[in-house]
Amino acid sequence: MTWRISTRHISTYEYVSPVVASYNEARMSPVSSDAQTVLESSFAVHPAAPVLRYNDYWGTLVHAFDLHEAHERLRIASQSVVETTPSRPLDTQVSWSEIRRAEVAALFCELLVPTRYVPDNPELVELAEHFATLSSPTEAVVQVCDFLRSELRYLPGSTSVATAADTAWSQRSGVCQDFAHLSLAVLRNLGIPGRYVSGYLFPLEDATVGESRDGASHAWIEVWLGGWYAVDPTNGVAVGERHITVARGRDYADVKPFHGIYHGGSLLSLEVTVELRRMA
Repeated sequence: MTWRISTRHISTYEYVSPVVASYNEARMSPVSSDAQTVLESSFAVHPAAPVLRYNDYWGTLVHAFDLHEAHERLRIASQSVVETTPSRPLDTQVSWSEIRRAEVAALFCELLVPTRYVPDNPELVELAEHFATLSSPTEAVVQVCDFLRSELRYLPGSTSVATAADTAWSQRSGVCQDFAHLSLAVLRNLGIPGRYVSGYLFPLEDATVGESRDGASHAWIEVWLGGWYAVDPTNGVAVGERHITVARGRDYADVKPFHGIYHGGSLLSLEVTVELRRMA
């Protein structure tokens, strides 16, 4: 069964004094794929500026814009309507020997090496060794995610967007970003290529048509097991009709919703609102 979901994501930045120049990139708009079809999409900034659209190295839609008009407030708004599909079952029979072929390591080398948020940490390497004797990579993916959910407490505010996987592991708490980074850390140490995914998750499984909910950005992972399979380590649910993919990459650094540099007053406040509505 497919869902049709509208998304509305608005970020508003207030500055202490005028910003006189800025150079920005936003990754806030979903793109069509095998798992979803974008039916409508719009992106706007205020103060108004010409916007360049392009797809980055990982296939994410980027809106890039410069502002050279003094402003104390910046508003970025992304809206879309997306039709999603049921999840792809994690039923692959790929073997350890297939996963660990030299050709696979070469093809997905960027998704196997340590990164800023998924560092090479001795504790996480040792943790991975506990799963190395399982019968298949598929079983390892399931058990690693189940184990992390049993060990980590989901605790908003316990980490920030700058927190790496090893820090979240040492304190045994975090949010979806940390569950995703930790899963990738363990699975990559097992030789399983994995990528970080950001997007939205409609919070209700049994939402009726027309129902709206406040949302937030969500993170999960995709692993290569002879093909790409999506897994939600935080919730332990299938990635399917309620998930909307916005961006993919090695870790959070590749998928930041908004990133840029500016000259002018320091940031006073940031307000982010996400509204999700089931349309069909």
